[in-house]
Amino acid sequence: MDANEKRYLELLARSFPTAAQASTEIVNLNAILNLPKGTEVFASDIHGEFEAFSHILRNGSGAVKLKIEDAFGDSLSEEEKRSLATLIYYPREKMEIELEKAEDKDAWYAKTILRLVAVSKQSAGKYTRSKVRKALPEEYAYIIEELMTESNLAVDKKAYYDAIIRAVISTGQAEPLIEALSKLIMRLSLDHLHLVGDIYDRGPAPHLIMDTLLRFHSLDIQWGNHDIVWMGASLGQRGCIAHVVRNCARYGNLSILEDVYGINILPLASFALSAYADDPCVAFGLKGNPQLSEQDLELNIKIQKAMAIMQFKVEAQLIAEYPSFGLEDRNLLHRIDFDKGTVVVDGVEYELVDKVFPTVDPSDPYRLTDEEEEVMQRLELAFKSSEKLQRHMRLFLEVGSLYKISNGTLLFHACAPLNEDGTLKEVDVFGGKYKGRALYDVLERYVRAGFYGANPEVRKRGRDLMWWLWLGEGSPLFAKSKMATFELYLIAEKAARKEVKNPFYTLLDDEKVVAGIFEDFGMDPATSRIVCGHVPVKVKDGEDPVKCGGKVLCIDGGFSRAYQPTTGIAGFTLISNSYGFILAAHEPLESARAAVENELDIHSSQRVVQMVGERTLVADTDTGARLKEQIADLEKLLDAYRQGIIPEGLK
Repeated sequence: MDANEKRYLELLARSFPTAAQASTEIVNLNAILNLPKGTEVFASDIHGEFEAFSHILRNGSGAVKLKIEDAFGDSLSEEEKRSLATLIYYPREKMEIELEKAEDKDAWYAKTILRLVAVSKQSAGKYTRSKVRKALPEEYAYIIEELMTESNLAVDKKAYYDAIIRAVISTGQAEPLIEALSKLIMRLSLDHLHLVGDIYDRGPAPHLIMDTLLRFHSLDIQWGNHDIVWMGASLGQRGCIAHVVRNCARYGNLSILEDVYGINILPLASFALSAYADDPCVAFGLKGNPQLSEQDLELNIKIQKAMAIMQFKVEAQLIAEYPSFGLEDRNLLHRIDFDKGTVVVDGVEYELVDKVFPTVDPSDPYRLTDEEEEVMQRLELAFKSSEKLQRHMRLFLEVGSLYKISNGTLLFHACAPLNEDGTLKEVDVFGGKYKGRALYDVLERYVRAGFYGANPEVRKRGRDLMWWLWLGEGSPLFAKSKMATFELYLIAEKAARKEVKNPFYTLLDDEKVVAGIFEDFGMDPATSRIVCGHVPVKVKDGEDPVKCGGKVLCIDGGFSRAYQPTTGIAGFTLISNSYGFILAAHEPLESARAAVENELDIHSSQRVVQMVGERTLVADTDTGARLKEQIADLEKLLDAYRQGIIPEGLK
């Protein structure tokens, strides 16, 4: 045994100071290896739709219903099982309804607690008692553990369990216990959550999603382009701020900035109402139906236009500073003929939909007016000073990344940028050339440096690169030829607005191309798969989210209400359990309140993508590989104890 190995084992001995403790841990880890793997759920492009997202977490994307079915089979009616499921999803709200109509409340409490205990036992079946114990709510851990360890063979203990339930009811603890059991079932039904990008923008409540994720027991996030632009905005990056504020106004969600994150938009509102006072802002109507008052609607429209013009200006400054970004064609203000009301894009002259530009100087179109400069300075300070925004963005850094490899699945938000021939596209990043995994790695290093880098210049590059990741042609988060913001607002012709997708999306059924991506990421093409989002799958038009014989799964199904007319559904979730992979296509959830009152659920159609011949165990997963390494180290420690190389009780 060399000195380094001995030093490592001595450190390990501090955690397991005796041979008996090391042996016990080896037994424990070997037992865990033979348990079925936990249920993982994959979702993408949530876009602020908190209620729908929350409901999927509550029902484990259908896993809770399966546990109820396994626990009761035909012994409960479909109505009783549906009512029990709703109680588990929304315990407080459902209890209030049930207790109003219950003739004997104590009998209802007792019956409900027993049913929840049965489902809890079913949900805990694939976990060690230690893991279940850690999941128990502290204040009811003893009671729940006692009830869950009831054995049907121990008939003589029935009075004991009945006494526990009677005591719970008589002390007024039935309702909190029911809530605690419901949360335990939800917790055990979903072991790990993968979010494949785009929590932010469009929908009304991304902050509630982030608050939920801050408390979630096990998750990872792959950053989407709509996430990275908020990350950049939190650091005061002007291009990112301009998009974030404009987009909030476009969807009538300015309250997210002011009421949630404490970002004062009064200076911006005053400027917009003054500078665009006589401007009808004809091209800047709101998306969706935010149900604003007439006054608030006008304010959102004017702020949207004010920020769009400021966005074009601050982006021009960034484009000039970083020629390697290759975004010169996005500078279009200087191509406007203000007398004719036209603009030249890609050599074609188009008439402008909106011809009123009170803050643009034709002789110097990209210069911010003094008022615009003051607004941007105030917004920079406000974004950087928002404690809640900073906390939410830090979560992206703590559990997030640009990509992740998990149990043979490559997770990224949009694409591995490709050339037309299917080879990996080489992208310039501050003078270096990168492609595939190397591109992802260098971009992630810069993003993290934007938050934590010691060198001010590197930090600035990291911040500005987040803006490029939002809209750059070679960005693996954007995956299109251009961000046609100017054209979408100001030109009616669709030809000018066209954003061409990266060839990745047209080559997804090419096994050779997909195999090349896997090989570049160090994965086995025969057993690996890609899970991505970003581009909504038009299910209503017959588009299939399953590509390349199941090796690629595109799971953007339209959680965002704005995209549901495009997809025809209300989102996908991918479920991975010990039996295989199941893709669920969801229909819209009317509301959480309706779900409780009418016992409605997110109705979904499920499709088996892959079934395994033998049930997948923990031993077959990445976690299993790590546990096997720990077992090997512990066996070396045990051998060192037996040979006297390391003394027991080392401190």
